[in-house]
Amino acid sequence: MNAAAGGCRAVLFDLDGTLLDTAPDMAGALNALLAEESRPPHDYAAVRALVSHGSVAVVRHGFPDADAERFEQLRQRFLQIYAERLTRETRLFPGFEAVLATLEHRGIPWGVVTNKPGFLTEPLLAGLGLRARAVCVLSGDSLPERKPHPRPLLVAAAQAGVPAQDCIFVGDALRDIQAARAAGMLPLVARFGYIGPDEDPDSWQAAGALAAPGELLAWVGPAVAAST
Repeated sequence: MNAAAGGCRAVLFDLDGTLLDTAPDMAGALNALLAEESRPPHDYAAVRALVSHGSVAVVRHGFPDADAERFEQLRQRFLQIYAERLTRETRLFPGFEAVLATLEHRGIPWGVVTNKPGFLTEPLLAGLGLRARAVCVLSGDSLPERKPHPRPLLVAAAQAGVPAQDCIFVGDALRDIQAARAAGMLPLVARFGYIGPDEDPDSWQAAGALAAPGELLAWVGPAVAAST
């Protein structure tokens, strides 16, 4: 039985805007950089919608007129600032601790596949006490390919010891859904994540959408019943 038929045997998550609410620290890092450059802070809501698209989108929002060389200098400084405040305000989205505990209790492994670089991903998860709980973590530089390429998801499934077709992948960006579909996984949209007002997740061809983390358990329930 595959995940599309209700046979989920593992759950993989995107990180920023899906498993973790990292926007407060990302926005804080941008505003710290803006302050260093004697510029006013930016509105949190505007930055939040960009976080799933990484440091390039966040820094470009703060410095739209920077040329390529200057932009890369600013981006590297942003990453330095952000690395120093990874877990200052970042937390699991409300409800996810109970979801992860339930998955673990039911023997359903979970892992992370993110485009965030490993030098940020690993200490972030460790700092929140999540790294040892995840059966696999694939960062943006773990492989030559990144989402929307399906390979990181396929490698994660192999590390979890579960066929890709028996996995759910949850993400808040189009690239997440594209990667999951290409990998043969069941794609679910995290609508509580960092989806911008100009994005239309209904057009992403996901299998379903989650308004809150707790709704995930309805998708994995049948697989649990089948395995007990």
